[in-house]
Amino acid sequence: MDEKQIERNLVKKAEKMGGRALKFVSPGLSGVPDRLVLLPGGHIGFVELKRPGEKMRNLQEKRKAQLESLGFLVFCLDSIDGAEEILNEIQTS
Repeated sequence: MDEKQIERNLVKKAEKMGGRALKFVSPGLSGVPDRLVLLPGGHIGFVELKRPGEKMRNLQEKRKAQLESLGFLVFCLDSIDGAEEILNEIQTS
């Protein structure tokens, strides 16, 4: 299983919920999460994708903390099975 498979699964599941998992790129600001998840009802979360068992780098952890300090949800997804749980958490917050 690679990161791309996990990413495709997240995108597909977000779309099935009526939302979008947009590729997130911020020129000039490294370490931002890979996807911006937008779900019906104005629910927003950020998702960093990794291969199974892989952890976020220090800069990514720093960006995660910065976004969370602003009140946003930020997740690290490293499995196919984790996508549904993350999307449900975004939807219910």
